Amino acid sequence: MTFDVPESLIFDTALSVAGLTDYIRLLLEQDEQLRQVWVTGEVSSANHHRSGLFFTLQDTDGTAGIKCVVWNSQVTKLAQMPIPGEQLIILGSIRVYPQRGEYQLSVWQALPAGVGLQALRYQQLKNRLLAEGLFDAQRKRSLPTHPQTIAVVTSPTAAAWGDIQKTLKQRYPGLHVLFSPATVQGEQAPESIVKAVERVERDGRAEVLILSRGGGAVEELACFNDERVVRSVANCSIPVITGIGHQRDESLVDLVADACVHTPTAAAEKVVPALSELYAEHRQRVAALHHAMLFSEETALNQLQVLRNRLRRLRLDRQVQQEAQQLAWKRQQLVQTTMGRSQQATQHLEMLRQKLASLDPKAVLQRGYAVVRQEDGAIARSAAELAVGQDLLIQLAQGEVKVKVTEVKN
Repeated sequence: MTFDVPESLIFDTALSVAGLTDYIRLLLEQDEQLRQVWVTGEVSSANHHRSGLFFTLQDTDGTAGIKCVVWNSQVTKLAQMPIPGEQLIILGSIRVYPQRGEYQLSVWQALPAGVGLQALRYQQLKNRLLAEGLFDAQRKRSLPTHPQTIAVVTSPTAAAWGDIQKTLKQRYPGLHVLFSPATVQGEQAPESIVKAVERVERDGRAEVLILSRGGGAVEELACFNDERVVRSVANCSIPVITGIGHQRDESLVDLVADACVHTPTAAAEKVVPALSELYAEHRQRVAALHHAMLFSEETALNQLQVLRNRLRRLRLDRQVQQEAQQLAWKRQQLVQTTMGRSQQATQHLEMLRQKLASLDPKAVLQRGYAVVRQEDGAIARSAAELAVGQDLLIQLAQGEVKVKVTEVKN
């Protein structure tokens, strides 16, 4: 049997199998991308050998697969052992074996798919920021004791915003709150949070900033581990406190912030003191001042009696008179000073009492005003919210009245 082969297809020299295999090996093993490559797939088989662990990694639909090997020196370093049926993310390099004319993936690390890669990226970023010193305690600033203006960055539709408002109003009435809205979930969240923080800084009035969110799953809180958000908080010109509703793990934003708590309500409680506590502390100071005055007076009287006794024994009448005059002058000075401080304390106490009285909603009702509530207890603020035939509850200074709407005028 003969073949007609065109002369153009006859080569002067032909590659050996080893030569061809070596050429393929150089192409694969010298490729920069294949020298360190991440591959994800499902483990379809795994066999332990005296030299290492051999397994196959394939796509879930079975359309492609690749042989993998973990040498014994590397097996103990794996974060996840390859088990048939497991979804893994593999880090390794391509190696060609000329004897079998095959290539396989030499594995360095294996991670659970999904959260595994996310956890790896989190740890890498955390280590980098840690090396830069962004988590150092020396960088953290103390929060102002009595801030008059604070800023809040969170979602306008989140429950966290409502919790913060309620807590601030209860603890410190009259506080000026600047709201800088932001998206706190999803792909757009990091950029939105960064812009919200920048708005607060440009405004320049806030003395402290609350960055908050009402909790969520790990993937929903991913924006608080985004490098852009972390650096924005680290570089913020005013102290930042985070109140992200999670208990288990700290986010990178928590680590870089000047203070962090686990809930929006706790953040609002930490950023301002309670007015009732301040009032109680003031009363304690007044009582302490009164006690100090009585103690000083008693001490002075005791000293006077000691001096009188000494004078009687020494019979130095003239010196006694001089000492008595000096003591009387000091006593008068002490009384004047004490009375002045007591008067100042009383005036301050009266000012606080008047402020509390002006904030008391019952005082408003006593002046003839009334509070109109709907059936669900919500305060009616506009006629547009009401409907004819709707039952309302009118709260007066003394008692309540239930009425029905017969006509609505906007």
